[in-house]
Amino acid sequence: MMNWYGPHYRMPYYGYPQTYPVYSYRQQTIQGQATWTEGGPVTKCGIPWSANQYMTVAVSPDAPFKCGQTLKISNPAIPQREIIVTVVDEVPGYPPNRINLHRLAFTALGANPSQGMINVLINPAPELEEQEWGKYLLEVVQIGYPNYNILEYDKTGETQLAGNQVRETYEYVLESPQERVKVRGTVVYNAATDRIVSFNVREINE
Repeated sequence: MMNWYGPHYRMPYYGYPQTYPVYSYRQQTIQGQATWTEGGPVTKCGIPWSANQYMTVAVSPDAPFKCGQTLKISNPAIPQREIIVTVVDEVPGYPPNRINLHRLAFTALGANPSQGMINVLINPAPELEEQEWGKYLLEVVQIGYPNYNILEYDKTGETQLAGNQVRETYEYVLESPQERVKVRGTVVYNAATDRIVSFNVREINE
């Protein structure tokens, strides 16, 4: 995705499929370290560093994380400062608990690139990986808010409707340099056919 892990190498944007595997296993939060990179060419994962508004990360080949997996990264030095990133590449030689964030993801954690490396908490976010429709709405929100980083994610409701239909509701906290907003997404789908019936995304007051 040559040694593209040094700073100051920005990649071009490449088209890529918007579908990722869903992982059903659960993992514990990992205490680790994060470095940063400007990104590079599309790598073995086939997902560019520009995916998810550059909220992307490379992991160790020995880590349990897979291409396309979603990770929640927290900065323990700054309470409530966390981001959701997508795994797009591997870093040979890194220990399993070290990750390489895109520079924009690194700074979104409140870190200064001059620090080089910071301590982080790595959560595989199984609640997101196991919710197919929550991840679908996440992609819709990312498209609708192109200059915002998604900081938090939560499933807030599930209701059984008539005719095999199910309504699921999710909330996302987004942040730009100017503001922080909360967005609620609702999807109705047919549980028998797994086809979407309708969806809605709107901002809500805190």
